[in-house]
Amino acid sequence: HPIAIWIHGGGWQRGDKAAVQRKPEAFIGKGYVFVSVNYRFVPDVTVSEITGDIAKAIKWVHDHAAEHGGSPETIFVMGHSAGAHLAALVCIDDRYLKAEGLSLANVKGCVPVDTAAYDVPSQVENIGPLRKSTYTSVFGEDEKSQKELSPMTYVAKGKEIPPFLILHVADRPDSKQQSHALAKALREADVDATVVAAEGKDHGTINRELGLANDPPTRAVFEWLDARLRK
Repeated sequence: HPIAIWIHGGGWQRGDKAAVQRKPEAFIGKGYVFVSVNYRFVPDVTVSEITGDIAKAIKWVHDHAAEHGGSPETIFVMGHSAGAHLAALVCIDDRYLKAEGLSLANVKGCVPVDTAAYDVPSQVENIGPLRKSTYTSVFGEDEKSQKELSPMTYVAKGKEIPPFLILHVADRPDSKQQSHALAKALREADVDATVVAAEGKDHGTINRELGLANDPPTRAVFEWLDARLRK
């Protein structure tokens, strides 16, 4: 069975892998093994160390897939909000998986859901002071540290970056802008990238309703995954 690895959100500072709503039922119903992972939080660790936690989880799933009826050849990495940023970072910056003896080629697709942290310096520059303080407390005050933790920084040709399906809330300007910017950068690097705007959703409902029957973003996700598996 193909495997879906889910990374929860929570601003890099909170959250739990149990908060998956209807996703396990939906993915298992479609023939997937569904894995939800935990990770440590800022300020106890850095975002880089958090991403290392995610890479270790992917390694564990890869090595133990067969024990749970899964195929290590068809692993998809997904996440919402902070989890979307972490999914994108671990699937673009190849250092994290390499540290675990894997490569980007071990991931068959990435599905980040509604984050505006693909290019952290750009986000910090364009948001209000309250939200800016949240980002700088997580990613640091200086542009260099913010850039080092931005998925956009590491997009390049020839890295075996997996295909991306990027979901965002349709009327959330920062997420929309950053989603399209990342997709553009990926395509210029010859990586397949699709953007889906979720109409009528907010940052919470796009996550909570993912997996519900007749939910348009859910349908888009499974259609995209089916296409990847056919290839």
